[in-house]
Amino acid sequence: MSDAAADQIHMRRAIDLALARMGETWPNPAVGCVIVKDGVVLSEAATAPGGRPHAEEQAVPAAGAGVAGATAYVTLEPCGARSSGRASCAQFLAEAGIARVVVAALDPSPFASGRGTERLRQAGLQVETGLMKDEAGVLSEGFLHRLETGRPMVRISADGTGFDARFAASPRADLVTELKRLGEAGYTRLWTGPGELADALTEQGLLTS
Repeated sequence: MSDAAADQIHMRRAIDLALARMGETWPNPAVGCVIVKDGVVLSEAATAPGGRPHAEEQAVPAAGAGVAGATAYVTLEPCGARSSGRASCAQFLAEAGIARVVVAALDPSPFASGRGTERLRQAGLQVETGLMKDEAGVLSEGFLHRLETGRPMVRISADGTGFDARFAASPRADLVTELKRLGEAGYTRLWTGPGELADALTEQGLLTS
């Protein structure tokens, strides 16, 4: 198997791990991490319910003593700083002795925004970005929407699988205010079924296709 094919397989696994956690990790996005050395998967993890701990924080200890020199496949750029002041995921990976980090999508949030990959490179790690970034994009789209607008994104869904919660406001309510309130509470992706509320959201440009 070529190195490129192996990278695709491991990133696909990281994405699948994160997809399985969607709707459980808000206010943080769901992130997957797979750690591989010499073709052997040492560990894998996804963001825990409630957004903590991060995927990298779980995967590195689980990889054991042989983690030095391994490759980490991560669906979203590791944070370069933490709001809590604790060690960032970039620092965590570097201090563990990870040699290479393959990142699907960059994170424009204030705690990453290129700082994560820069910290990794400054620490001497090989960093590659953009592998399967389109497939990984769905994992953080609600998080980024809230970052940009202050509101969670809303989509029509039959059963709400993978969403944080159902949006159940009155169609005649101030929907922008309702969504901003939910954004402040940390929600990133909401769903609603077809009907009056979906129509009102569409009319106001608040429904994501």
